[in-house]
Amino acid sequence: MHPRLILGIAMLLAACEAPPPATPDAPLSERLGATDTAGYARAVAPRRFAFPADHGPHPAYRNEWWYFTGNLATADGRRFGYQVTLFRIALRPQPPDRASAWGMRDLWMGHVALSDARAARHLAAERFARAAAGLAGSQTDPLRIWLEDWQIEHSAAGWRLDVDAGTFALKLDLRPQRPPVLQGEAGLSRKSAAPGNASYYYSVPRLATRGQLRLDGVEFALDGLSWLDREWSTSALAANQAGWDWFALQFADGRDLMYYRLRRTDGSTDPLSAGSLTWPDGHSEPLHARRLQLTPARWWQADDGTRYPVAWDLTLDGSERWHVSAVFDDQRMDVSVRYWEGMVTVEDASSGRELGRGYLELAGY
Repeated sequence: MHPRLILGIAMLLAACEAPPPATPDAPLSERLGATDTAGYARAVAPRRFAFPADHGPHPAYRNEWWYFTGNLATADGRRFGYQVTLFRIALRPQPPDRASAWGMRDLWMGHVALSDARAARHLAAERFARAAAGLAGSQTDPLRIWLEDWQIEHSAAGWRLDVDAGTFALKLDLRPQRPPVLQGEAGLSRKSAAPGNASYYYSVPRLATRGQLRLDGVEFALDGLSWLDREWSTSALAANQAGWDWFALQFADGRDLMYYRLRRTDGSTDPLSAGSLTWPDGHSEPLHARRLQLTPARWWQADDGTRYPVAWDLTLDGSERWHVSAVFDDQRMDVSVRYWEGMVTVEDASSGRELGRGYLELAGY
């Protein structure tokens, strides 16, 4: 039986034993909200992080992900962006009662994407598999996360990504240039006022990256910078929150900025929107809405009529002003849960001089 067919059967069986997962068209607040939390651990207070152990899985929580993005280039300057993400989604708090190689607790979802700046082309792929019979899962020693042949590995030297999406394939080695940055309150990232609507969240904002891309039958040697975001939680968004705008920016002066703007259903900014600014020496300081102002500068409309703000004006502490814009507009992830995720350029708002590069995610539109 094909794994995709087995997955469909498994999800039907899981629905008989546990509340079914939210449908793909459900609001983000339902998919990441405070429903179906009984039996799971929740992020309610700061915790002590330990690395490399916390790079590994946290099965007591309902959701978690390993999220890599990066801006890479060939020796002659041809630019590519990429995303590799593996998500673990628990369908029940405990393993199934029945003893079977096909019995599952967790569903795994993978998203990979490539942005080709020269061709203004965005390619994306999605997979699902059950954590059973070796199809998908994680192990801690050595650390490995996999979904079929999509692989994320970690060692003392750093990370290795190996994915083949058919239309393109990536083999990348990533070396951290600074320690992990704990986001929020010592790693506790509150997303709404309700207790437990939070995640444990850290970033590795600067990873020197080298590797190979296969595209259209041609091999490219790439290098550049990547970014890792790691989160695990049981619930995060409140019912009055529609989604978020997430910035991961790497400046040429060595600073790294992460910021997520939480959007309410009425279009306003949630006061719990937050982020961090990390300096070349590795120290990090929090960013709150009063420090960083964001204004959409340009919108792009997809074929289905959905509009995304693909360019932004940012002001830090009332003084530094940046223009952040998509390298090209159509970088939408047309997968089961649609969102915009793509490579961006950071410019000085006054002179237009390039100051850095990064990634932008627009979810819940």
